[in-house]
Amino acid sequence: MQVQALTKFVRMSPKKVREVAREIQGRGANEAIELLTFIPRKSARLIHKTLVSAVANAENNNNLSSENLVVKTAVVEEAPTIKRWRAGARGMAKPLKKRNSHIRIILSPREEKTAEKQETNS
Repeated sequence: MQVQALTKFVRMSPKKVREVAREIQGRGANEAIELLTFIPRKSARLIHKTLVSAVANAENNNNLSSENLVVKTAVVEEAPTIKRWRAGARGMAKPLKKRNSHIRIILSPREEKTAEKQETNS
């Protein structure tokens, strides 16, 4: 069973958020939360908020324990870009693209392969 949390329209470039999101993929949920508290970036705080929400969804809606959860995927998608203009040289206008992103974190229960293999072999 998979559990997810989604934070939409985050006012940060997807490229900046993806750098931190790659660090938590495949880690345990509690380990990822601890890791994110020590990364001094705004994107780490945003991903931390989404990850805590995903863990809360798993505990409250699906009765799963946070110790058994693993970050299956941490996907950062591009949201609609805000387009603005800035004064440029010789009285011309230069475009500004203020990029946004959507953060999606999917958790799944940790699979204990060794215990399952021993039961099937005996």
